[in-house]
Amino acid sequence: MTSTTTRAAALPAEHRARLMRFARETSFDMGARLFQEGRHADRFWIIRTGTVALDLHVPGRSAAVIESLGHGELVGWSWHFPPHVWQLGAEAASPVRAYEFDAEAVRTLCGEDSEFGRAVAVWVGGVVAHRLQAARIRLLDLYAPYGSGGR
Repeated sequence: MTSTTTRAAALPAEHRARLMRFARETSFDMGARLFQEGRHADRFWIIRTGTVALDLHVPGRSAAVIESLGHGELVGWSWHFPPHVWQLGAEAASPVRAYEFDAEAVRTLCGEDSEFGRAVAVWVGGVVAHRLQAARIRLLDLYAPYGSGGR
């Protein structure tokens, strides 16, 4: 986990407070799938407690766990970018309590308030960059002859 992917580090307090107005508390049992790669992305979560494993389908193999997310981290970014299709899968690695957000409602607010929209875009963009790097390193560790090189 890195602070660049957490809710607290990413959004200024005023935008964070606005986002939290859309929050709905939810929970997942260990082993529950939050979403599946390739399906419609219509919501996202911020973890309150527990751990969520992000995974990537690898043809001919079991799904590769790319990263584990915990307290304060954003689960899901595909909701923010058309065509709004999950690029990864996610599963509760332990019991999880989270804030759930309706993606369409948040996107609408982003369109109505450009300052809020920019803050959310910077936040989500930072998460995407981090997840891309995490996926690269994990896949090299799993499948490259010499791993990721231990960076």
